[in-house]
Amino acid sequence: MDPNMKQLQGTLIDIETDAEQLLLARHQLVENDRMRNANREALTALRKKAKTTKTSVPSPFEIVMKEMEGTSAKQLVKEICSTCGNHDPKEHTWLMFPGSDILARVPFHVAHTVLDKGIYLLGS
Repeated sequence: MDPNMKQLQGTLIDIETDAEQLLLARHQLVENDRMRNANREALTALRKKAKTTKTSVPSPFEIVMKEMEGTSAKQLVKEICSTCGNHDPKEHTWLMFPGSDILARVPFHVAHTVLDKGIYLLGS
């Protein structure tokens, strides 16, 4: 085979390889966006189930000030989850792990904590 043809063939192979990697990266970007959107929807559903929103949950500062008016024996800072609010964090919710057929029944607080880290909810 002519050396120019071999060089052309090598160049075409390199271009096709780079194009394939670009298409794979684009596909991964779309999948990541789908996963992020599913997580966002699931967190919104959990907030609705807990009947809270980020703005409806009192800030820790407000709680500290209210508690300081009472007895000083109480703990100074009481943490409130922005998703759970006053919802029972031990109530169970079904979770499905991505890429598997595994369903797990986990506590409510664990479910939205896992969602915050990127695993999405199937239903409850």
